[in-house]
Order: sequence, then structure tokens, then C-alpha cells
Amino acid sequence: MSKHTHSFQAEVAQLLHLVTHSLYSNKEIFLRELVSNASDACDKLRFEALNDSSLFEDAPNLEVRVAFDKDAKTLTITDNGIGMSEGEAIDHLGTIAKSGTKDFMSRLSGDQKKDAQLIGQFGVGFYSGFIVADKITVESRRAGLKPEEGVRWVSGGTGDFETETITRAARGTSVILHLREDANEYLSHWKLKQIIGKYSDHISLPILMQKEEWEKDKGEYIQKDEWEAVNSASALWTRSKKDISDEQYAEFYKNLSYDQDAPLAWSHNRVEGSSEYTQLLYIPAKAPHDLWNRDRKAGIKLYVKRVFIMDEAEALMPAYLRWVKGVVDSADLPLNVSRELLQESRDVRAIREGNTRRVLAMLEDLAKKDKPAEITEGADGVTDVVSEEDKAQAGKYSQFYAEFGSVLKEGLGEDFANREKIAKLLRFASTSSDAVAVSLADYKARMKEGQAAIYFITADNLAAAKHSPQLEVFRKKGIEVLLMTDRVDEWALSHLHEFDGTPLQSVAKGAVDLGSLLDEEEKKAAEAAAETFKPLLDKLKESLKDKAKDVRVTTRLVDSPACLVVEDGDVSNQLARMLKAAGQQAPLSKPILEVNAEHALVKKLDGSAHFDDLAHILFDQALLAEGGLPEDPAAYVKRVNALLV
Repeated sequence: MSKHTHSFQAEVAQLLHLVTHSLYSNKEIFLRELVSNASDACDKLRFEALNDSSLFEDAPNLEVRVAFDKDAKTLTITDNGIGMSEGEAIDHLGTIAKSGTKDFMSRLSGDQKKDAQLIGQFGVGFYSGFIVADKITVESRRAGLKPEEGVRWVSGGTGDFETETITRAARGTSVILHLREDANEYLSHWKLKQIIGKYSDHISLPILMQKEEWEKDKGEYIQKDEWEAVNSASALWTRSKKDISDEQYAEFYKNLSYDQDAPLAWSHNRVEGSSEYTQLLYIPAKAPHDLWNRDRKAGIKLYVKRVFIMDEAEALMPAYLRWVKGVVDSADLPLNVSRELLQESRDVRAIREGNTRRVLAMLEDLAKKDKPAEITEGADGVTDVVSEEDKAQAGKYSQFYAEFGSVLKEGLGEDFANREKIAKLLRFASTSSDAVAVSLADYKARMKEGQAAIYFITADNLAAAKHSPQLEVFRKKGIEVLLMTDRVDEWALSHLHEFDGTPLQSVAKGAVDLGSLLDEEEKKAAEAAAETFKPLLDKLKESLKDKAKDVRVTTRLVDSPACLVVEDGDVSNQLARMLKAAGQQAPLSKPILEVNAEHALVKKLDGSAHFDDLAHILFDQALLAEGGLPEDPAAYVKRVNALLV
């Protein structure tokens, strides 16, 4: 049995230094992580044994054992799960490139509590043992291998580790922590039981510890040979809702998601009908750091008849709800279901639809309670009292929307069946409110009499939207316009043509038509201006033929000389700029230049010796006003300077 010395991956060494010297504010997380790893190892064995029952050997009952030795100052976490071969021990414990360690290191904030929570999130939980240990010994044998093919892995948490082949009768893994002098508190039955109850009570496997009894003669607790379960050993989602406290729901979520913040809301239901399953779904309070990472694995944990099957079952939740955390336990799916089968399964489609409806219902409920009505006395003298529950929910939807609103909008293009529900959940800023709090229903309730459309504008930021020339006539008429500044807005709104029977209209697309809100005198004046300015418009069209599709007189401008719009079916200038910035080819289309016939600069064009320069300046200024840049900024500056001198 020769020993072999191996060097840690460079990033592991960096991580170990951090764990050893920095993460002391929340030491007890190490036990949560090691017990969770032990539970996962048992789940993996149970899954692999579906195809090969011999892997259970002579120990079919899966369990995790936690033991300590005060004299040796060791704490041991043992499981009889899948175990590791020597090669797997070297791969899994010596390198953690698969777990996104570079990203983990870049996320460290200096806040010890938050940094400690990241450990589990990035799959580097094993190394948290070095928070309390100056040496870790791992002894393991993979299920199915011979007893003499066991492995011992030893490291002091510095630059290298040793491995050697050992004889191990029992399959599974023992993680032996050689505790530091300042970690003796974890050599206590009461302390360990308290931590397990806090973090791991929901784990469906029994977590066993040796019984302790008080011995009067010695005046201390004495360990017995009998082992007892110190957790409830039942999956939380299988228990009745009335038997689960809010604190237990929140703690289960934190363990499930490695999130330090309590969830905003959750829904726990047993669904019966064509498909039978239990769902426990959570709405997080904060968006994950990799929410927009296309390679990010998303989904919820899938169990079949309480047997763990899959960690991230994307097929159980649509992509626009990828931030939802939770568990689904199906009674109908086969135990050997794979990711490929999930995509094709009718039962899975039913579960996904049920999950989607449940999440949208939770959001609708949060939205209703976001701003509970003040306590008021009605005409009948009866006072309406806002419940304490509603008060507690106030503000939660705004918090949710700030984190996940942009992703929710993706559902407009991805989920036709629920498009109307999603539209009701959207919130925007508007010319009446800078806060992103105006719903389409709020807007419609405030529409002016005779207003035929819900007006909106998209822009790069709120300032650009608020000061856009396209809003001038709407501001003059007192018509509210929704201000949309998310990058996804332009795409999402292309899938939503109306809301509750009222069409949505971009103020930067097509000719502005205010219908009955534009009085007859204004209509006649616009028609007369168009006729009077026709020779000038034709001249502008010729001068700007390489830049503009058309030039026309507008009724939408009040103070500005010109603005750019596009045809109803064309890609907006903002979306074209976004596509170009993303390295994608935008459809080729020229904008329309609309001019304000009453503006002094437009009037100055007629008969000017610098007509071409003024025409190009007019176009480029309209482009600048909406957040774009002239194709040739130097030429624009040269023209302006020439006119200034």
C-alpha cells in the first residue's frame, strides 16, 4: 500500500487559504455541507441501484452517521452511499474546476457571512471542513468494488494531499475531521444535534448519532453503543402543511438553494388528477448572480416516489421561470426517467403546466398585496381592516419585480397560453411616475376619454425615455406614456399587441394618431402644413436619401425641430443598436424623419445656402436625441462648426 502525493489545483489552494483564514463568522456551515454531501452520495447509490441492485451489497438501508471522539479530537461523518474509487477521490477532492471555482473566487465580497453561504452554492462544500479542521482524512470505497480497493485521502489543507489504497469492508465514505483547538465545541452531542436539527432535519435519510445518557457517578454524559436518529428523517414536502412552520419552510429553502435570504413566498401542494405529484415551489428574494448565463443549469429537484432522480430538471419549469427553486415528487414517472425522456413525457408537460400556473398564481397574490389599502371607514360605518398577513406581504412584489421582472417578460414570447396573466404582472415607469410600478391595468384605468391605444416608448435608460422628442405632443395633451428601458422590452412587446382589448402602440413607430384627442383645428393645420411644406420636404428627401426612408411633417413635436420614427413593421432604432452591440446583424431599414413645421430651424431651411448641411444636422440631432450616434461624428461636428463661424 504505497502512498502517493498529489498537488492541489491552484484554485483549490487559494480556496483552502480563504476557508482556513477567513470564514470564521459562520463556522457551523461545515456540518451542513458534509451531511448534505453524505445524503447526496446515498441518493446517487439509490439511483444507480435501480439498474444494478447488487450495489446495495448487504446493507440496503441507507443512512448517515455523525460521531465524535473527545480524546482524539475528531469528528466523523460517515455514509453508506455510492463511495469513491481512488481515481474519483483524486478527481473530486483534488480539483474543483467543474464547480465554477473561478466564479466563486470572483464573487467573494469580504462579508464573511455572505462568503460562507457561497460555499454550498458553488459545490465546494467539502472544503468547508477546513474551517474547523487542520487535517481531513477521507476513507472510502465505491459500491461494487472489492474491499481491498478502498482509498484513504489525507490533507492538511495546504498545497498537496496524499492518497493510498486501503482495505475497507463497508462501502461508502467516512470524512474524519481532526479539529483545531478552537473547534472543541463540536465535540458535543448537544451542539451537533442542534446544528443537524437546524440545517438537515428535512433530509429523508436517518442521520444517526450515538445515544448519550447522564451518569450520576461520573457527573457527565456517557456515550452508549446504541444509535438514534437526530433528524425527523422524512422529506419535508411529504408532510402535511399544517405540521410545517414558516421557519421550517424557510430553512428548507435555504438548504435547498444555498441562499442566505428567506424566500419571498412559497407554495406547497399535492396535485391529483391525470398526473399525481407533490410540488414545493419557492420565489427567491434575490436573483442569482448567473441569472443571465446561458450555460447556467436551472430547474428544480425531481424525485419519483421520494427517490431522488435529478438535481436540475429544466423540463419541469419554463425558461422564463428559471429562477424558481423547489422540489417536485412525482408518483407517475418511471424511476429510470432520463433528461431525454423528460422532454417527451406527457406527464412532465402536465407537471410543467401545473408548476407554471402555481408560480403565476403566487405572483398574482403578491401583486395584489403589494400595496394594501389603508384602513378606511366605509359609508356604512364599518371599518375595513388590513390583515397582518397582507401588511407583511406589502412591498414584496416590488422587490420581486426589481430582481426578476426582466426575465418574467420573456414569457410574453415563450408562453402563449399564459401571455395574458404575464401581461397583468408587468410593471413599468411612465410619464406620470418614475417608479417601475405602473401596471397595464393601472394605465388603462387612467386613459383619457377617446384614447384608443396604450402608448409606450423604449429607450436605453429612463432619462433618454423621459426626454424623447416623441413624447412632446403626448405631454401637451396630458396623455400618459409608458417608459420601457429594459433590454428585453422591445422584443417582449413585439409579442403583446393588445391588453384587455386595447392595442399597444409605440410612439416611435408609424404616424402618430391621437384620434379624437386631436381637435379639428390641429388636424387642418397639420394638413395645411404638409401641403405648404411639400417642396421643402421633397428637397429634404433628396438630400437625405441615403439616410432616411421618408421625410414628413409631424403633429407629435412641440418644442423639437425633428425626430426619427420607423414604420410599424420595421425594427426600431433602439433594437437595431442593441443587436449591433451584441454582434448580431440587424435587418436593414431606414428611419423616417419627421419635422416640426413651426420650428425656427425648420423654417430656416427654406432658401438657405447651407441647406444640405442643415438637413444632415437636423437628421443627426434627431438621432442623438433618441440615444443614437451619427454614422460619421466627425462630419457632424465639422458641419456644426462651419455654421457657428
